[in-house]
Amino acid sequence: MQRAVLSREEYLAAWSRWHGGTDPAAHRLVGGWLTAVYTVARPVAGFSPLVATAGGLLVAAAAVGAALGGGAWLAAAGILVGLSGLLDSVDGVLALATGRASRRGFVLDSAVDRLTEAAYAAALWGAGAPGWLAAAFGGLCWLPEYLRARAGQAGVAGTGALSVWERPTRVILTGCTLGGAGVLAGVGAAPVVVLAGTGVGVLVGVVGVTQLGVSLRRALAD
Repeated sequence: MQRAVLSREEYLAAWSRWHGGTDPAAHRLVGGWLTAVYTVARPVAGFSPLVATAGGLLVAAAAVGAALGGGAWLAAAGILVGLSGLLDSVDGVLALATGRASRRGFVLDSAVDRLTEAAYAAALWGAGAPGWLAAAFGGLCWLPEYLRARAGQAGVAGTGALSVWERPTRVILTGCTLGGAGVLAGVGAAPVVVLAGTGVGVLVGVVGVTQLGVSLRRALAD
């Protein structure tokens, strides 16, 4: 049976409520990502959010295998990373826009997001990034959400400012790095692309965590 679906504006308002009142319109990339995912998810509103959650994790794991294949397989890994990020977001749309959101689902979705980001770091390592750099990339994917969770336990109602290192950035950067490496593998440039892309991710991650840390520090001082 087809479920009633919230309008895009209603969905964004619901997303904001579940994320401590954060306004997605304040960050163009996040707002655009949510709108794009809403457009994709609306026609499949009858599916369970758990299907998308499980699918996103499985596809992210498949991206690691493709990255280990090297060469042209890196392009496939990049596509799989993008698909996993899309599925990870579709589950949230299916839950919020059809009135099936729950605290249990919210926590499960967050946990799966962290697992997929660990898979992204593993895929970058499998593609040739130094282990320490891939580990730093993965750690910086986890750190903002850990800080937000701890700040929430300390009484901060919001999630802090949206930074340059939100989940859409992590997905897009990983996917483009792997995909670009696959496209340029034929001319021997894949190692350089992977190293540069992972390094840029770490730098952007440091900037994003700093932005968030300043925002949360102010909130905790109030």
